[in-house]
Amino acid sequence: MDPGVRNEKILVRLREVMEYAYETSPFYKKKWDEAGIRAEHIRSLEDFEKVPVVTKNELREAQARAEPFGDYLCIPTEDVHHVHGTSGTTGNPTVFAIGREDWATVGENHARVLWSMGLRPGDMIFIAAIFSLYLGSWGAMLGAERLGAKSFPFGAGAPGMTARAVRWLKTMKPQGFYSTPSYALHLAEVAKDEGVDASEFGLKAMFFSGEPGASIPGIRQRIEESYNARVFDCGTMAEMTPFMSAAGADGSGSGMVLFQDMVYHEVCDPNKYGRVSWGERGTPVYTHLERTSQPMIRLASGDLTHWEEGPSDCGRTYPVLPAGVYGRIDDMFQVRGENIYPSEIDAVLNEVDGYGGEHRIIISREGAMDELLVQFDATETIYEKGQEAILALGAVAAESLRKVLGVRAKTEVVEPDMLTRTDHKARRVIDDRELFGTLSDRLV
Repeated sequence: MDPGVRNEKILVRLREVMEYAYETSPFYKKKWDEAGIRAEHIRSLEDFEKVPVVTKNELREAQARAEPFGDYLCIPTEDVHHVHGTSGTTGNPTVFAIGREDWATVGENHARVLWSMGLRPGDMIFIAAIFSLYLGSWGAMLGAERLGAKSFPFGAGAPGMTARAVRWLKTMKPQGFYSTPSYALHLAEVAKDEGVDASEFGLKAMFFSGEPGASIPGIRQRIEESYNARVFDCGTMAEMTPFMSAAGADGSGSGMVLFQDMVYHEVCDPNKYGRVSWGERGTPVYTHLERTSQPMIRLASGDLTHWEEGPSDCGRTYPVLPAGVYGRIDDMFQVRGENIYPSEIDAVLNEVDGYGGEHRIIISREGAMDELLVQFDATETIYEKGQEAILALGAVAAESLRKVLGVRAKTEVVEPDMLTRTDHKARRVIDDRELFGTLSDRLV
């Protein structure tokens, strides 16, 4: 569709969504009354930028105020079909209530995206992600079922499960595969240990969410080469399910296409929340266009990305995120005045010949100066060549990191299998500076 025509239709829908939420949700009524904003005030997409954003902290407060689903639930509780949420390991869990009609809508939207990746009815889609509160696996399964594909909800996380996945994949030879990027790399290593080349699985399309990676050139290339399959990045936020409204498509290249008629995506200044120009960095802000249970209207993600106008190389006229989502702004750390994202270190290491596939980032402080240490493992070939090759690899990685990050990084090639692989999302950053500060205060 012509983007101008589509934007006119999106504007109509945005007003309808706002009217619906104002009438059914005390949360939105109070928020917009205080801001002096109503649906009739929104006469352009520029006007929509005046609608105050919703933060995750506000959602937590709303659920504490009106347990369990918060006063932004817009349907009767008896119409809630699925309950998902966060684990609550760092505080009160966030509860996601998805209505029966919304559950079907998620399937419809995700099936559209899977079709755009080249998957078809009758294909088999192997889902190698945890089936629990985590919505990624459920969303992938919903899309597969609505597409008319064979859904293989294998799961992940149990001891020995990855080796069993290798055997199942070799036997069933599915066409599609879903997991996190770090798990796909781990699976390829386990397959090699089992004497199996991952390309033998016969996969044609692999799609990923849950963490940055599938749009990072080095990681993307390693997955493509390991499996001889096309790789697609996808995903926004669990609160925004259908989370695959940002996803790669067959022919779109790396990055993600923004399916604006499912979810309205904006990339905004993280302080004022007005849209940034094409080509500029900002934080994604999301608005549901079809969800009625807990509609998110201008939900601020806290992530960082940049966008371009489109059309995509696949021919779709949607805007695109050419490098995907870099990661959370909160994940950014500073070392000697330089802003650094973990995904930047991922990208550098995955371009270094001899990198073994896993690393750990340790930030510490010696005296008044921050220190950055990157520990990583190497390929078998490097270890076989001995200490000289190991030291040379560390030096190459250190220089590559310095050029990209703008700050000196120490590197250490660690022993094989010292760094644990993940069955889900990778957690690689250790910041010891807080501990240093606590100890320093005690000594004063």
